[in-house]
Amino acid sequence: MGDEVSIASAYEAFSEGKDQQVDDVQFVTDDLETLIHNTFQHSGLRWRLDFLNKSLGSLRKGNFGFIFARPETGKTTFLASEITEMLRNLKDEDGSIIWFNNEQVGAEVMLRVYQAYFGVRLEQLLSNPSKYRAEFDAQVRGRFKLVDDANISKQLVERVLKNYNPALVVYDQIDKIKGFNSDRDDLRLGAIYIWARELAKQYCPAIGVCQADGSAENQKWLTMEHTANAKTSKQAEADWILGIGKTHAEGAEQIRYFNICKNKLLGDADTIPHMRHGRIEVLIEPEIGRYKDIVKYE
Repeated sequence: MGDEVSIASAYEAFSEGKDQQVDDVQFVTDDLETLIHNTFQHSGLRWRLDFLNKSLGSLRKGNFGFIFARPETGKTTFLASEITEMLRNLKDEDGSIIWFNNEQVGAEVMLRVYQAYFGVRLEQLLSNPSKYRAEFDAQVRGRFKLVDDANISKQLVERVLKNYNPALVVYDQIDKIKGFNSDRDDLRLGAIYIWARELAKQYCPAIGVCQADGSAENQKWLTMEHTANAKTSKQAEADWILGIGKTHAEGAEQIRYFNICKNKLLGDADTIPHMRHGRIEVLIEPEIGRYKDIVKYE
């Protein structure tokens, strides 16, 4: 009889949610001034390209987005250009920037990061490597980590993030992260992007990189429909999406076409509302690992 009462009591408590601990639940503040400061006035990680500052604004904890483009468009150069600017402006209390690379040769990516950080050609790095290494070490203070592995898995990513509590995470290429299985490729990819979004909420903002499909070849303005291997599963999880277009036109070799396909970010005080889903031409300078604004914004 006693056992029956215990079982009945336990079931009743479970049904009413009485066995759940709520003391450690964190509720979002309802203080308006705090909300405005944390999500709008307090800047996060700012971009090198002023177009992105005026359209997307800062990246803050919880933000997850991705860029996509055809092969050899300049995705790695874009990452190197932007994250080195963010790296220069990390606050003392910020963690590291962690770049998970499963695509290009890791040493080549690191050289591109050096070029972008200093804005120099490869031959300049080669002329005095000890100088640039010493300056990089002194300024960066070990807060850039490049994880290079062709078989990067979700388990590896989670271990690294837990150990380093980073300021920013980059996944290049995010679609190739191991540990997600499904009979349908779009469902597998959707699971990856849901996972990446959840980690962004737990740790820090994150940038993913993926490919555009064949229909994007020789196109200026890429849209979400050009994203490879997904209908809506990838796009639905992102706060922002940037398509980078490129044409084969003579004289346009260094022109790239940026289209903000999706933007749910709040931006900053200097964000321009009509540019939130803007299109713009920019210059790529692969010889120094950077992108450059063509238009100046007031």
